[in-house]
Amino acid sequence: MIVSKEKYEKSLRVVDQLLVGRSLDSLSDDEKVQLEFHTDIVEAYEKEYYPIELPSLVDVIKLRMFEMNLKQKDLANLLEVSATLISQYLNGCSDITLDVAKKIHKKLDIDADIILQ
Repeated sequence: MIVSKEKYEKSLRVVDQLLVGRSLDSLSDDEKVQLEFHTDIVEAYEKEYYPIELPSLVDVIKLRMFEMNLKQKDLANLLEVSATLISQYLNGCSDITLDVAKKIHKKLDIDADIILQ
């Protein structure tokens, strides 16, 4: 779907008008159809012009380390690898092996799409 900026802006206004101060349950069937149509336009435009890229695996690992209060040594123990290898991974000096990638997914609960990118 090719969407112009004008169509996008118009659709944003329509979506705002339909939803401001209202719940989805309060919309008529006609309004729900309008809402779906215009949100599809907004989504298509934003996907094309404002794509959201996945964060890097290293950034997500560092975030998870912060959330779990882990130091590199703790992460190494959790993933059953050496602290040196963790340092190499986090500094981009070494690629993560498939075995370690599986452990990252399972033990750190990091989405496989982020790991595989």
